Amino acid sequence: MTTRATRRTVLLASGAAALAAGCGSGDDGGGDSPDTEGSAGQELLPVADVPVGGGRILGAEEIVVTQPEEGEFRAFSAICTHQRCLVSEVADGTINCPCHGSRFNIADGSVERGPATRPLPEERITVDGNTVRRA
Repeated sequence: MTTRATRRTVLLASGAAALAAGCGSGDDGGGDSPDTEGSAGQELLPVADVPVGGGRILGAEEIVVTQPEEGEFRAFSAICTHQRCLVSEVADGTINCPCHGSRFNIADGSVERGPATRPLPEERITVDGNTVRRA
């Protein structure tokens, strides 16, 4: 008996092959991808744009650059560790989330006030002359 492919079996087989190809090796796409980590050396902003005792939120890059003391620059993820909201302001020594009121220290990203329980992850930056760049 010969089995004949129908339109339905061809479509089902094609869909299964596409699904299997989409599953890949289990790599989540993180790591070296410039789309998830940002480009090393990317210019972020002039140092003059980061006030001493404060900071600047770069929403598109999802980074907060701070200057806790004159000439000391730090950077953190701008995504709150509580429920992944984008932080909205840097004021009075803290990085502030508008969603539930979490506040993070500008010097080390630690939680000053919850509900967040984890600090903001640090981002690697360098200061090149008058420019802050991704490291």
